[in-house]
Amino acid sequence: MPGRPQSRQGRPRVKAVVFDLDGTLVDSAGDLQAAANRLMRQNGLPELDLATVTCFIGNGIARLVERCFAHSGSLPDDLPDQVARFKLYYAAEEHRRTGFMPGAETALRRLAASDMALGLCTNKDTQPARAILNRLRIEGLFRAVVGGDSGLAQKPDASPLLACVALCGVPPAEAVYVGDSATDAATAEVAGLPFLLYTEGYRRGPLVTMKHAAAFSHFANLPNVIRGLPHAHPAD
Repeated sequence: MPGRPQSRQGRPRVKAVVFDLDGTLVDSAGDLQAAANRLMRQNGLPELDLATVTCFIGNGIARLVERCFAHSGSLPDDLPDQVARFKLYYAAEEHRRTGFMPGAETALRRLAASDMALGLCTNKDTQPARAILNRLRIEGLFRAVVGGDSGLAQKPDASPLLACVALCGVPPAEAVYVGDSATDAATAEVAGLPFLLYTEGYRRGPLVTMKHAAAFSHFANLPNVIRGLPHAHPAD
């Protein structure tokens, strides 16, 4: 009986692509800034500019809120309550400033049309992550969505990424992870997945500090980047 299709190097073909969300597929910084500044005003603190808030994105809402207060020189005693308040303010923004990174929608639809399983692994809570996908009319493209409130450890722990790959229905050897940050790079490394680095997201620090199999600056290039991996080719 014929075995599973293999690449020219005898390794499994890529059957699943898992993505980070904020700073990778979408630019959500404007809505996060609006919620953060509403919270700052409620606490009598100065507002934060977009670049500052963008630097705080990537490790979940709780860390973002903590960083906002730390930047303002005042860490509240009721930080969990402040995080809960931030989530309410963020939901009230209804993701109206959030949009695709250039070329991301086309790349997603192209990959889905080629029978690639798509997954989303983010430290954002599942409900707002799905709300963004729904607002952008791409939720149906994803076979799996694993958020930061899934009950697993958050990235850079490997467990949410590996859970997402499993929900996509493929073994880790047939999956890659696409992200924009050092957290994403570390997650892919501990999970044993090739990491594809989107260079135009919310990355902090030089590329050389992030272990990656390949890097790309526009999503139009992503399918070819996947095809060019030395030991993993997308299914034809």
